[in-house]
Amino acid sequence: MGKPPAELDLITTVFMENPLVVIAPIDHPFCDKQKIPLEAIAKEPMVVREQGSGTRFSIEKFFHNQGLSLNIAAEMTASEAIKQAVSAGLSLGIVSRHTIDLEIESKRLCILDVENFPILRHWYLVHRKEKRLSPIAEAFQHFVLENKKD
Repeated sequence: MGKPPAELDLITTVFMENPLVVIAPIDHPFCDKQKIPLEAIAKEPMVVREQGSGTRFSIEKFFHNQGLSLNIAAEMTASEAIKQAVSAGLSLGIVSRHTIDLEIESKRLCILDVENFPILRHWYLVHRKEKRLSPIAEAFQHFVLENKKD
């Protein structure tokens, strides 16, 4: 999970970083630039996750803390939809770096070199405090923690 709900009584364990990066279609003029000012990115049309998602919350908070707001062109309910929209040339997007290996390798998307990016989030293992994990769930948790990427 990317953003455990604060209102629930949960046990949360961080197991991996989840960097959010700005992506563009491979032919976008920013793909060849370095240290792109955040102000320039804020002016570009952006495809983002829907209101209420942890990714959207993190992005809006980040831009707000920089005194900027996003130029939202569209909202999508899945990272896959954002990748498709950006790849088709609709606009820029912000997604987890972990979700775009295939698109980078196939040269459908590029990761932009933007000032103050990536936005660093984390992935969490989560379960309710009052729940006892089954042996299989405990084995899974152990496996994830032992094999996490740093």
